[in-house]
Amino acid sequence: MRRVGAVASIVAGIDVGSLTTEAALLEVAGNGAPLRLLGQGMVMTGHDARGAAEAALAAALAQAGLGRGDVLRLVATGYGRIAVAGADQRVTEITCHARGARLLLPATRTVIDIGGQDSKVIVLDDGGRVVDFAMNDKCAAGTGRFLEVMAAALGVALDDMGRRDAAAHGAVSISSMCTVFAESEVVSLIAAQEPRDAIIRGLHEAVAERTAALCARAGGAPPVAMTGGVAKNAGVVRALEARLKTRLLIPPDPQMAGAIGAALAAADAAAGPTRPAPGS
Repeated sequence: MRRVGAVASIVAGIDVGSLTTEAALLEVAGNGAPLRLLGQGMVMTGHDARGAAEAALAAALAQAGLGRGDVLRLVATGYGRIAVAGADQRVTEITCHARGARLLLPATRTVIDIGGQDSKVIVLDDGGRVVDFAMNDKCAAGTGRFLEVMAAALGVALDDMGRRDAAAHGAVSISSMCTVFAESEVVSLIAAQEPRDAIIRGLHEAVAERTAALCARAGGAPPVAMTGGVAKNAGVVRALEARLKTRLLIPPDPQMAGAIGAALAAADAAAGPTRPAPGS
């Protein structure tokens, strides 16, 4: 990002997900063009979405050395966006993840976002506008929650699943993607003394197969970016790349894409003719 010579403002975006909540602060020019990312924060959502939003924003402000009164406009997104106090606007996560991914990875034409409770594939045109999307939001199959439950059943750390996948010699096929049935299946495989690493690889293959089908349904095409917490799982990334036959573009902090996209929406509004004064 670079300065364009206009008077700068500070805007914020908050993405309240089922597992984590993120906040991002952007410095933007008077015409709404992003200049730089000033701060970001992430906390566990827990049972208090409003409190999580406040904590994530406070963390981002502290990192930037700013106060709430410095923020000109705040936009909320995510499943818990309605709970964000003081939001000037609430925007769908489809739009925000698309915009955030495109800013972080400008070549992006398709965004795969695997969050805590849902998965989505978003297709963009040459200008970065959303032209189609497909979403799995009916159950937790293939999501971060699915992997969290499977890790608990296996007795391994969720963050260790990618490394365990890399050590596997082959994969054990997982027949069910229903979280309840898959958990029972994993317990049975452990009792049958199947190697845990191979079970983990089988789970990652199953997630990748389901996500690739979602991508095909939406008409996704390379370059493909991946956002959301599951993008940190090297096993899922490997399996998806094999299914899609392309390298995935992954930003350094893939969970921040939604919050950054929300901040970009705030920048659009801040550039309008009737923008409020800071702290109003």
